[in-house]
Amino acid sequence: MEHKEDLLKRLRRAEGQVRGVHRMVDEDAYCIDILTQVSAATKALERVALALLDDHLRHCVASAAADGGAEAAEKLHEASQAIARLMR
Repeated sequence: MEHKEDLLKRLRRAEGQVRGVHRMVDEDAYCIDILTQVSAATKALERVALALLDDHLRHCVASAAADGGAEAAEKLHEASQAIARLMR
């Protein structure tokens, strides 16, 4: 991974947000405030996913495409499936 430290930083931030949501629920915080934090945590995880996908496309898929053959087709299929999962 090219940006491992950045990804770990983003994951720690998302983890802290999820812990905050847990605490808010435990403390019976206002529902809209909890939803705002859930949205922030979701966006943080989406940014991690997009960074991982970008890294995969730039390295794994590009390398396989340069080599050609069945592995290239498989890596492209894998990337397409990952994008579809992110879009759901």
